[in-house]
Amino acid sequence: MKKNILVAGATGHLGSMICKALTGQGANVIALVRKESDAGKIESLAKAGATVVGVDFNKNVEIAKACEGIDCVVSALAGLAEVIIDTQSALLDGAISAGVKRFIPSDFCTDYQPLTPGENRNFDLRRTFKGYIDEKDIQATSIFNGAFADILKYNTPILNLKNRSIAYWGDKADWKLDFTTMENTAAFTAAVALEDESPRDLHIASFQISPNMMKESIKVITEQDFNLQKLSDLDEFSANIKKQRLENPSGEQELYAKWQQAQYIYSMFTTQHPLLDNHHHNEIVWTSADEYLRSFLKQVE
Repeated sequence: MKKNILVAGATGHLGSMICKALTGQGANVIALVRKESDAGKIESLAKAGATVVGVDFNKNVEIAKACEGIDCVVSALAGLAEVIIDTQSALLDGAISAGVKRFIPSDFCTDYQPLTPGENRNFDLRRTFKGYIDEKDIQATSIFNGAFADILKYNTPILNLKNRSIAYWGDKADWKLDFTTMENTAAFTAAVALEDESPRDLHIASFQISPNMMKESIKVITEQDFNLQKLSDLDEFSANIKKQRLENPSGEQELYAKWQQAQYIYSMFTTQHPLLDNHHHNEIVWTSADEYLRSFLKQVE
């Protein structure tokens, strides 16, 4: 019998990819969207084989009705407190009212549990929701994917193509960073959603690569020697982030404020996945570091 999986946040990039992965694996997919969602994105979801249901997330009765007969709810919601805590809590309450047994929260990030509260604003929101869901009678599974590999394309300090530089902090030149492609994250999430039960936490990474390893890989791919540089000690980096945050209070209303981006990088250099659960679904073809780097470095001159 086909499983019925509901995906919230389905109009987002990751959410839409999870929907496609689920339909590709034979699931009945219900894409839960806001009633005012973009018509083009709704049409794209329908063409991918999902049944699109528009709801008012402020009305528990509408969410609960959409969750009737659902085997697992996947949350790919993205936002600040009103989304990650408030809307996601409403989604959870509606799912429980409808008798849903399993819930995958929007924890697609570095595992924030070993981190000190206050070091990452967006992780703190997920930590708050975790406290809420863990008190409920529903099986929750968080999928921690480290950082999305896409950030390697965006000229962050970790890899800056314009400056041909690779940065690190402290003594972390050999510290392995966890990266997962969005395609691998979606495929793994879909496979976990289709299970009858799964562990509370799962850690995945398409590849793990240190700044030193990245420098060597890029040299092989491009025949160019990127500059590897230490920017500061980690304590200095942390203090600078706090200073930026205090000086830019408007960033509290931005999902990816400049200081928040720095918080993400700081977290990548202070925690990592000790063990990977990639083997939980061996059918997934995981993208290697060299394969991913080659996909966008070929044109570097």
